[in-house]
Amino acid sequence: MTPFSYNSPYPARRVPVLARNIVATSQPLAAQAGVRMLLAGGNAVDAALASAIALTVVEPTGNGLGSDAFAILWDGEQLHGLNASGRSPAGWTPERFSGLDRMPQRGWESVTVPGAVSAWVELSSRFGRLPFADLFAPALEYARHGFHISPTIAALWANGASVLSEQPGFRDGFMPDGRAPQAGELFVNRPLAKSLEAIATSNGEAFYRGDLSRRIADFAREHGAALSEADMADHRADWCGTISVPFRGVHLHEIPPNGQGIAALVALRILERTGIDKLDPDGPEALHLQIEAMKIAFADVERYVGDPNTMAVSVEHLLGPAYLDRRAALIDLASASNPEAGAPTAGGTVYVTAADASGMMVSFIQSNYSGFGSGVVVPGTGIHLQNRGSGFTLEPGHANYVSPHKRPFHTIIPGFLMKDGNPLMSFGVMGGPMQAQGHVQMVLRTQVWGQSPQAASDAPRWRVVHGRKVAVEHGVSDRTVSALAALGHEITREEPEASFGFGGAQLIHRIDGGYAAGSDHRKDGAAIGF
Repeated sequence: MTPFSYNSPYPARRVPVLARNIVATSQPLAAQAGVRMLLAGGNAVDAALASAIALTVVEPTGNGLGSDAFAILWDGEQLHGLNASGRSPAGWTPERFSGLDRMPQRGWESVTVPGAVSAWVELSSRFGRLPFADLFAPALEYARHGFHISPTIAALWANGASVLSEQPGFRDGFMPDGRAPQAGELFVNRPLAKSLEAIATSNGEAFYRGDLSRRIADFAREHGAALSEADMADHRADWCGTISVPFRGVHLHEIPPNGQGIAALVALRILERTGIDKLDPDGPEALHLQIEAMKIAFADVERYVGDPNTMAVSVEHLLGPAYLDRRAALIDLASASNPEAGAPTAGGTVYVTAADASGMMVSFIQSNYSGFGSGVVVPGTGIHLQNRGSGFTLEPGHANYVSPHKRPFHTIIPGFLMKDGNPLMSFGVMGGPMQAQGHVQMVLRTQVWGQSPQAASDAPRWRVVHGRKVAVEHGVSDRTVSALAALGHEITREEPEASFGFGGAQLIHRIDGGYAAGSDHRKDGAAIGF
């Protein structure tokens, strides 16, 4: 007996994949890399990591060796959370950025220490079954011998090249013949293959305390940047556990701050206080409630969330029942709002999910942030570096104020649902500020309205932009758009080619004796199982 219907109300390009072992991610070659590990005797962690490593090659538009990463996993007995986001360089004092209105968005002054490689090492050493080096085999093949660029990634590549071509090393690394490669073209990245091999054979040491670390630091010095070998060597990933809230018989688990996962928790707890389960999932009343709950959640998160070591307001304060009662009371069923932060106390991304027949489930996300990230590519290494530093604020006293050795506010979040103490669904929705909003939409569609993982992914999405501005996909009906506009929402329909703004979902839901998976048609990816 499945917990949802397989009848989809939406025009579907894909159907749910049902199997005892599944990998779902945004690029089919990477999904196959994970399945190869399962067929070789590996577990879900091995599969997720092989997919993630392959994604640094085949989807450089969203991630690379210079990314950060987070993970939530069920090991068969217990749920674990890993924060592998990097910290700011020691030289990033507030004075370094004096005179600026905001943090730099690209270039070296947006680069924080990359953490993704440390996530691979931690997850493999603690939970993997296969040798660490074996996980790199598919990625090495694609880097050495090339892969054919898929259509969605080709479009993202062209977008990135149009704004990053003058960043240090970008042209040599990602614009062969002076242009972005097109869909169907073969792309070979031998420098990246050498870096991957060094990481594989050194168990990650080459990246943080070896030749690759030195080359990154040398290139930083050449351009007057602060990132140093000491900053790289000081990096560590942290087993941080999860934070969670109950919602209609399930528990949604998210990684604690410095990420935005708490926004999904706040929004769901607000929605628990409404009658949303009685509403049409695609009607204006349901969308209005979700949009208003999300705006309230974002107002608090943007004000109070940063590195947990510097947050003056705790997670417990933000999720306190009495406080959420007050926040939920702000929702006006007849009008759109523009909420401000409350007072809870006086004082471009890739996603992989994998599950195996033993019951292990993994929710893993890694990202450069804005597409290719900073645009900086370290010569001869294939390493392009994230721009997570742009997530800091220059507002003194803010929890996310830029400082040395500090983790910035993060958008990337893996999601995980538990029910009665057992794993239910590992999932994620790529796409910057879309991610927490996507988590809310996926939970509601699968758990309240009984939609399958694929139908939940196929459904048209909405996205809070700012203030009363809301973007919707073309699949949202004219009736719903008109009704939302009448409530005061400022609605924009985004063209299909702009649908990158609505993210990409990957979901694996437990069913009797196996799993059902969905993979987003907005991406080139796939769910593959056996």
